[in-house]
Amino acid sequence: MSNNRFKTAFLGLSDSGKSLVEAASHIDRFDIAAVADKDTAVVESVAACYKCEAYDDYRQLIMQNQLDCLVVAEGMHCCEEYVRMAMRKGCNVLKVAPMARDFEEATEMVKLADEEGVKYYVTNELRFSESFCAFREYLGSGQIEQVYLVNGICISGIEPEPAWHSDWKLSGGGVILHNCYDMIDQIVSNFSRPERVYCLFTNQAGDRQQRLYLTEDTAVINMRFGENMIGNLIVSKAFGPQRELLNVYGKNKVLSVSSEHFEISDNHGLSLERFDYSDDRGCRLKKMLASFVCAVETPDNNSDWVSSDANLENMAVIESSYLSARTAMPEDPSRILQMSGRFSG
Repeated sequence: MSNNRFKTAFLGLSDSGKSLVEAASHIDRFDIAAVADKDTAVVESVAACYKCEAYDDYRQLIMQNQLDCLVVAEGMHCCEEYVRMAMRKGCNVLKVAPMARDFEEATEMVKLADEEGVKYYVTNELRFSESFCAFREYLGSGQIEQVYLVNGICISGIEPEPAWHSDWKLSGGGVILHNCYDMIDQIVSNFSRPERVYCLFTNQAGDRQQRLYLTEDTAVINMRFGENMIGNLIVSKAFGPQRELLNVYGKNKVLSVSSEHFEISDNHGLSLERFDYSDDRGCRLKKMLASFVCAVETPDNNSDWVSSDANLENMAVIESSYLSARTAMPEDPSRILQMSGRFSG
């Protein structure tokens, strides 16, 4: 690291990748050294805009640069070995959610990061939304009594996605993994890891053989957090419009939060307070990148906001969901977490 600036490269220039490059360009601590993508026209255009090196060969990106940070917005199926190579060269990694294709791969990445003395973190964008921050603070204040139901809706809309998202082998999963990672993170971080997860999912494929090959486009995840609290999450890309909403039902109040608002109501439906927010994705990404810098430099003072263990818990819930859908039985995320060797129970 030179002059306290992070020499940074961006691998993958999807919309998320481009947004991260733009956000990093406004933070003095990031020295944008290179960008990489398989689309030569796109990578050359972005490189010209930020006056950095352009690569369409991911291996050469890692081999020819001594980086402090690699921001990964590419699918793991086409860059996993290069991410590992970067960590072995002492490079910290920030991965656009999800953390990995499955829990095993996520655990391997975290283990390698520990061995090499670097960080492997995930974007977790909703943690930096003003509305969700206000929601988290309100929960911590104790003003809502005995939460007994958490109900989440995560609809990604019908916007086109890369073809590999529909391929189990390449993507690792469908909407549960790729479209509601942040919402699962909000549920786990605010209400703890569920004790049991039961999941059903489906897709629009016309026949059973094709359905087994394609990833899910609609899912319902039921969660039990204890004797007195349950949760439900509906996620889909099969219908619109796009929205992310979390409703929390307590003994005395009901909370509703999205990326645009936070509302407090009584149990009769009367709104007590409503706060509207206008922070856009760019604002959240800037806050997230600033937090990433702090996490790398002073991890002991950064709590668990973007910690590897917190993200492994998210991945365990996701893995439990897929396992439950296959077995038609409730599954225990704690059992999966124990396989990592980082959690005792």
